[in-house]
Amino acid sequence: MATAAAATLPAAALATTPRAAARAPLAPTPPMGWNSWNSFATTITEAQALENARIMAQKLLPSGYDIFTVDIQWYEPNAKSYEYRKDAELTMDEYGRLLPAPNRFPSAAGGKGFKGLADQIHRMGMKFGIHVMRGIPRQAVRMNTPILGTSLRAQDIADTSSICEWNGDMYGIDMTKPGAQEYYNSIFKLYASWGVDFVKMDDLARPYHKNWREIEGAHKAIQASGRAITLSISPGETDLKWAGHVPHYAQMWRISDDFWDEWKLLKEQFERLENWNPVMGENSWPDADMLPLGRLALGERDTKFTPDEQQTLMTLWSIARSPLIMGGDLRSLDSHTLALLTNPEVLAMHKKSQRNRPHRAEPGIRIWSAQPNGSNASHYLALFNTGDAPVDVAFDLSRLNLGDKTVALRDLWQRKDLAPAHGVIRQALAPHASALLRITA
Repeated sequence: MATAAAATLPAAALATTPRAAARAPLAPTPPMGWNSWNSFATTITEAQALENARIMAQKLLPSGYDIFTVDIQWYEPNAKSYEYRKDAELTMDEYGRLLPAPNRFPSAAGGKGFKGLADQIHRMGMKFGIHVMRGIPRQAVRMNTPILGTSLRAQDIADTSSICEWNGDMYGIDMTKPGAQEYYNSIFKLYASWGVDFVKMDDLARPYHKNWREIEGAHKAIQASGRAITLSISPGETDLKWAGHVPHYAQMWRISDDFWDEWKLLKEQFERLENWNPVMGENSWPDADMLPLGRLALGERDTKFTPDEQQTLMTLWSIARSPLIMGGDLRSLDSHTLALLTNPEVLAMHKKSQRNRPHRAEPGIRIWSAQPNGSNASHYLALFNTGDAPVDVAFDLSRLNLGDKTVALRDLWQRKDLAPAHGVIRQALAPHASALLRITA
């Protein structure tokens, strides 16, 4: 097991960090929902969004998946794929604020923004989220658009040396400049007027030491917006040195770069979740990224994860209490994936557990435990085989102070009781497989 790094807050940010008690409970439990990136890349339309939203409301919302998010490039009329188009024309208002492209989102015509789509999502009983990039559009800087409510303009606040290495839409904002906070306030007030409940803000968490002022700026803008908006920042890997800062300004933050359906990437998430575990809690959710399950990549393929790897993914995310954000196209949602996403006993652990922690283990084995909220007599135990050969895992119950007791066991994935155990739990695991048990003394 990796040892969590000491979370040392850089001196430059110490004076600006508020006390945790001042935070509103925007995310008392790990956020759950759906995001369009894994399945639609930059291309999703309003019609496709509504098709997925209706299925989500019917099949996932009853299990707690309630945040529906339109990911990147919704403001680009001609977005095509997972590649970003250099110098693409963006839909924007006179104040340099991005708007949904009406050819893709017809209800946005006439400057109405996402209000129409958000209203429909809300009527389904869900929250509406959008993806945005850090900074101000380069297009706005070229046009030198005014900043709403000020006498300043885009070129007064843009930091043209601060650019995203993978997307050419934006310049960073110099938050020391007059008008910088006012620009962020203007865009979040616009999002609030649309009814946005969740913002995934990109090109922000890495490199954190260069972007922390913009993170604080987004947080302040949300507070000034008049609407409760959950803030998720990406991509990672977020630097652990900032573990004392990020929970004060965002409710979830990425701990890795984009996560896809490759075993190597899943294996790497174990150590990251172990390292971030001490920071995890109400309003403070280290984010191991979306669940690349089901139909992905513009409908071209299904997930490459094997059934055992899919269960391992859901087990790890659930016991480590990472946000659960489904990425697959819900129009192709199959019964296996639906069962995996909606297992009520696993989700009860994800939503309402405490003392979640990793344990030391032999190479190729990972072990986590937790307890149901308010219970000292029961434990959750997750056993993982991250190796490429079958293993037999023996877990000594004395590690949970249960060594002298006979305990009842329940397999949460199979939703059935197992034979009682005394002293030790033994579990055979195939390569990349996992087991998730509830132990009751």
